[in-house]
Amino acid sequence: MKTDKSLPHIEPKISFGILNTLLGYHLRRAQASVFDDFMSVMADNQITPGQFGVLTLIDANPGLNQSTLAKTIGIGRSTMVPVIDGLEKRQLIERRKSVEDKRSYALAMTSKGDALMKEINPKVLAHEQKIVADLSDEEIKTLSNLLSRIYR
Repeated sequence: MKTDKSLPHIEPKISFGILNTLLGYHLRRAQASVFDDFMSVMADNQITPGQFGVLTLIDANPGLNQSTLAKTIGIGRSTMVPVIDGLEKRQLIERRKSVEDKRSYALAMTSKGDALMKEINPKVLAHEQKIVADLSDEEIKTLSNLLSRIYR
């Protein structure tokens, strides 16, 4: 059967049902948009949003152990191990025997990790400015406060 390629393709109007009334739906769409842009910005550095969060917390809290890091981020310890393994394999962080608890490891940035953070922090800040460009300072503050109330 031949089709007439000169006819325009018309997209059907899609009903979103109750989705447009659900906060979770809008949060997920916003998160997908933010993560897509982040991944584009970090493509050369091969850093995911989750890895960036882990690196930032280790950088700001030298000696942090994996269990505390996992609790802080809100993930299971078993999920944290492969993240730490991957960052250690890339020589961005290192595990050191904890002085306080010989059964655990203290996490620390390497010089390579420090250099990476110096390179990507400005990119992340530019990414952040881009995603909130249509919001006022007051709206950004309000949105941050409301979101933190939801996840607390």
